Amino acid sequence: MDVNDSLGNLPIAFYLVYATVTLALVVWLARTLFNTGNKFLEDVFDSKELGYAVNRLLVIGFYLLNMGYAFLLYQIEPSYGSVAEAWNQLVNRLGVLFLSLGAIHLVNMMVLWRVRTHRDRQGRVPVTPSAYQPPPPVSGSGSTELAAPQNPA
Repeated sequence: MDVNDSLGNLPIAFYLVYATVTLALVVWLARTLFNTGNKFLEDVFDSKELGYAVNRLLVIGFYLLNMGYAFLLYQIEPSYGSVAEAWNQLVNRLGVLFLSLGAIHLVNMMVLWRVRTHRDRQGRVPVTPSAYQPPPPVSGSGSTELAAPQNPA
């Protein structure tokens, strides 16, 4: 009796588990990142509408990139020698997928962080002043105090 005959539908079960875990993970991550990313992106782009639009585009890109990569990892193997070999293949493929998802997320966060810090360096005022505050008087010998500006009215 051939070993492959005794394993029966193991390759089919392997692919069903892989597809289920992959799809569930990518959908869950995309929803989580979309829901938690709105506030961050609003702050990065100083606009609720622009932050939402960028967030939607990032989610679409996330789905395309990660599902495409998951399908590339989803190679058909004609047979497995044992249940242990099939299990190792499943764990290896999911591990590569998880590491890839993490790396892609870190790259996205670094890019957005760079956009935010670049914008902050361009002179964004963190708090809008609400009233004129005259500078403090200069102390020391021979110095004159600064007067508050006069209203021309």
